[in-house]
Parts: sequence; structure tokens; C-alpha cells
Amino acid sequence: MRILVAGATGVIGKALVPELVAAGHEVWGITRRAAAASWLESAGVHPVTLDIYDASAVDSVVAGVAPDVIMHQLTALSEYDLAANARIRTVATRTLVDAARAHGIERMVAQSISFVYPPGLGSATEADPIDAAATATLDGVRALESAVAELAGGVVLRYGTLYGPGTWYAPDGTMAEKARAGDLPAGDQVSCFLHVKDAAAAAVAAVSWPAGVVNVVDDEPAAADVWVPIYAESVGAPAPTVRADLGPGRPVSNARARALGWTPRHPSWRDGFVTANG
Repeated sequence: MRILVAGATGVIGKALVPELVAAGHEVWGITRRAAAASWLESAGVHPVTLDIYDASAVDSVVAGVAPDVIMHQLTALSEYDLAANARIRTVATRTLVDAARAHGIERMVAQSISFVYPPGLGSATEADPIDAAATATLDGVRALESAVAELAGGVVLRYGTLYGPGTWYAPDGTMAEKARAGDLPAGDQVSCFLHVKDAAAAAVAAVSWPAGVVNVVDDEPAAADVWVPIYAESVGAPAPTVRADLGPGRPVSNARARALGWTPRHPSWRDGFVTANG
């Protein structure tokens, strides 16, 4: 297949494009940084440098490449900029979807997040609604998922909290710095994690998945009281000495992803933290 990856040099993109190439796909990679083009070429990808907010440029690229699938892996998370990330989900997604519709492209695989469900008992599934709260993050997720659903083959991957190379939880990432400074508290809030390579593998598999939303998380939701001490040890930080009431969080089920054939290489963050950060 011809696949156009938006965000090809991001955290997931760097893990994703080599897997797409290895699977035999012909891949074009969009990046905003001209300096990243050489890496894309070395990975066997056709590099495209453009401003994702330039609707005319995006339309021209989509028309020229004529991809079978558009992969939307755009974020601004490397800059820890939640407002910019919400803008990407709202505006850039709209630009990509409009270009896809204009040129008859039905398939898109888009990155979303799994920590969008309201508090509740039991594991959240794709049938549960997104939390109705009005926040920039939730508003951005709703905009992204609504736009992608306009495409007959639109697949939304609700990823868990990413860890591994290039993420906030890498040894040189924001969370590791917080842990080493004693600023990463424990508490009751439940998180669902996902290794970045498992996120990439899900995106590759999703090329052939039916349209809709799929939760992509590992098998072990955990409260911060459980995971923070283990994570802190994996990055050489002291055990947490403070607790915070951050709300209950919500376990999330990955049953649908597993039914579709995806199996995490890191079923638990326990081993994954050590593998990624050791």
C-alpha cells in the first residue's frame, strides 16, 4: 500500500515508519523540519517537508501521493505544549480529513488518547462516552475523533500513556526529571500505559482494521501508588515521598484491540519500564 504518515519523525513516527517499510508498504513521511528529511530517506521513506496548517500544501501532497492510507500521528507533546497539541487535533486533523475527502481517500488511522473516559467502576470500553468536561485536551480529542469518523475507513487509536524512547517517561524525559527532583507524587489515580513500540505496531495493524475507535493500552492499569515507585527506581530516582489527590482515573480495556489481533510486546509497564529505561 501507499501510506502517507503525518508526524513521521515524532515519537511514534520514528518507531512506526521502519515497521511500515518492513511490512512492504511504500511510505511518504511528512515532517515540519527539513533537517529530518535525511533520516526519513535513510529509513526508506519519501520525505515531505511542509507546514501541516497550510491547507493548500497538504491538499497538493495528498493529491500527488494519492495514498491508500493516511496515518495521522501528529502531536506537539515533545514540547510539552498541551494548547498546541489541542490545536493539532482540531485544526490539523480537519486539514488532513478535508484533503482525504477531496481526493477520495477513505482510510485514515489517527492517534488519540485513552485517558478521556469519565470516572466510573470497571474498565472503560470503546462504547463508553468521552468525559463531557470542557477542557482543551478533551475538546481537541472530540474534534479529532469526529473529523476522522467522516471517513468510511477512519480508525482512531486511543493510546495509553506512552513510555519508551523519546517520550516524557524516557530517562531524559520530563517525568524522569520530575521523579529525580522528588516532584512526581504517588496517589490513587489509575493510569494505563503503552510502550511506544506497541503503539507503532497497533498503527501498522490498523491499516486493515474496521472503522471505529480502538483502545490500545497494556494489560495492567495501575494506581500511581504502585507504578511511581517502580518507575522512579528505573530512572535512578528516589522513591516518592509525597502523595497527591489527582482524581481516580479509570482502567481501560484493550479487549477490542486484542480481538483484532494486536498483542502488546510489553504486556505490563513493570517489565517495560526496566526494558526501556534500564
